[in-house]
Amino acid sequence: MRRKWMLSLALVLASGVSGYLGWSGYALALPVVIAFPALWSKAPSRQTAGLVAVAYFLAASRGLPQGVAAFYQSDVWPGLILWLAASIGFVFVHSILWSPRRDNWSALRYSIAMIVMAVPPFGIVGWAHPLTAAGVLLPGWGWAGLAAMAAGLAIVTTRYWPAAAITFAGLWLWSAAFWTTPNLGQHWQGVDLTLGDSLGRDNSLARHSDLAATVHNQRRRDAAVILLPESTLGFWTPTVRRFWQDKLSGSDLTVVAGAAIVGSDGYDNVLVSISEHEAEVIYRERMPVPGSMWQPWLALVGRAGGARAHFFVNPVASVGSSRIAPLICYELLIVWPILQSMIYQPDLIVAAGNGWWTKGTNIVAIQRASAVAWARLFDKPLVMSFNI
Repeated sequence: MRRKWMLSLALVLASGVSGYLGWSGYALALPVVIAFPALWSKAPSRQTAGLVAVAYFLAASRGLPQGVAAFYQSDVWPGLILWLAASIGFVFVHSILWSPRRDNWSALRYSIAMIVMAVPPFGIVGWAHPLTAAGVLLPGWGWAGLAAMAAGLAIVTTRYWPAAAITFAGLWLWSAAFWTTPNLGQHWQGVDLTLGDSLGRDNSLARHSDLAATVHNQRRRDAAVILLPESTLGFWTPTVRRFWQDKLSGSDLTVVAGAAIVGSDGYDNVLVSISEHEAEVIYRERMPVPGSMWQPWLALVGRAGGARAHFFVNPVASVGSSRIAPLICYELLIVWPILQSMIYQPDLIVAAGNGWWTKGTNIVAIQRASAVAWARLFDKPLVMSFNI
């Protein structure tokens, strides 16, 4: 009994370390998460398997309580409650699918868990997915690399785990030795902002004038498209559209920026493309942040509000001659939006976020690392823009 208890404690602690180190915000650290399925499969009981999943998920998402407290300007308790609530899906799936047998059946069970946590409904909170490490271990392999990664993660849950672990370690060392960051999109430039929580909330003419000046002042000579963060333009209105088209008059520049479109039943978190001659909404966010933005329960009580989730709509968008895979903020933390976009073979990945509320956490760093990993896996240029 004591030996079993000590084994369980060791597995839970090791799983927490795996989540903590793997999701530290450094792309090259992502392969540490490979330890999780191996530790999960070694659990001596279903209860321990659940605790292993809890430790991994909570360690990986440790920035959430502080971030939620900052977002709602409250104490840490709402964040702690959301932190624990968000882990329920992950823990439930891995607890139900755990098996005491370490054979092909175990591999199949973990494969099912991977798929379930990658797509809705559980994929809505499918943070810290181990598949993300594929971009570090198998850069440029694309869909073949994703399949190989999934197979390797399944194998580490069987008695053949030493062979899989040695292979992963070799790939990790090779990748670290020859690691390069993704290329920037040709003629694209991402501009980061440090405007805190005022971004998107200050819709004054002075704010828009300052933003336009920032765009012109920071533009590289070869840049034809400037990317600005999520929520940069605030509410997208005809007045805002005309203002920005006037500011871009006489230039060959296109600005892609985040905005919000309000309707009678809620709002859309969008990306718009603006040039001298046209301005249009090119992307509506597929998965807004659950809880703070996406609140589907409001409809059940007859209330309107919250951001609309478009799930599997508009996976790619066109800006000039480029087809982009657009990702906004939360979509960088989950799996299915980027994979859906990659089906359509875009030219580059475009990631925009508004992370002012994450100050003091590593959430934005994790978003960046995740974007880098996916870009390296599919060998796509990457353009990012964040506000902090």
